[in-house]
Amino acid sequence: MVGKIIKGIAGFYYVYVVDSGIYECKAKGAFRKDKIKPLVGDDVEIDVINEEDKKGNVINILPRQSELIRPAVANVDQALLIFATNHPEPNLNLMDRFLCMMEEQDVPVVICFNKDDLAEDGFEEKMRSTYEPAGYKLIFTSALEERGIDPIKEALKGKTSTVAGPSGVGKSSIVNLLTDGHSMETGEVSEKIGRGRHTTRHSELLYLGEDTYIMDTPGFSSIFVPKIEPVNLYTLFPEFIGPAENCRFTGCAHHKEPDCGVKDAVEEGLIAQSRYENYLQIYSEMVNEQNNKYR
Repeated sequence: MVGKIIKGIAGFYYVYVVDSGIYECKAKGAFRKDKIKPLVGDDVEIDVINEEDKKGNVINILPRQSELIRPAVANVDQALLIFATNHPEPNLNLMDRFLCMMEEQDVPVVICFNKDDLAEDGFEEKMRSTYEPAGYKLIFTSALEERGIDPIKEALKGKTSTVAGPSGVGKSSIVNLLTDGHSMETGEVSEKIGRGRHTTRHSELLYLGEDTYIMDTPGFSSIFVPKIEPVNLYTLFPEFIGPAENCRFTGCAHHKEPDCGVKDAVEEGLIAQSRYENYLQIYSEMVNEQNNKYR
């Protein structure tokens, strides 16, 4: 049988097979010997040991289309990043760090601002002018009023998407609205994977429909620093790449250098001031980390 790992806890892998349900599986010893670890999101072949109890073994991991390091998941097509418009006020520095993390791992991002019913005047226009020049799709929702859910469903269709965002933004409410009425009932998942018995949060994959999954993952660190050279940080801010071609100096840090295309684009309003300031903060952290490494 071929299925998809939807959760892994303490050496057990819960594999969802369409039309058959969830199988509790162990991974064969050869994986450990070869230092291969099955990941949530992996498409796998399983040997069924007991059909009645839905138990089996993972015997083969099919080729991965992609693999994220943070969080450690496989075969993700995109990320759905959820922040609130208010209560809590969005931390754009945290958002930009997450966007850098996904750019570094080549994962497209859809940005969702929930609690649209609490948004201040002009908030949507400000966020669109900040993030759409970087190529990000923005969706504004109100889980409380169940508005804006259909555009999210459309954006997720046919893809495996990881869902991320800080606490208090209504992430769980949106996930519940997205999963309601689909073939993988919450009760079946809860009973099989023992939700509530484990206090540690793990990545969990939920089936929404044909070839469509969402992955609820543990939170990401606000101190994330990219692993590339500081001089290349600008490449993780897509809207910086074009203007950077107009810089006078090769290797321009877009900070104190004269005749900088990126700084000119900020002055002209083509790059949002908040994005530029967050770039400078992350750049400074990267340089400090690099200097400390060579001391």
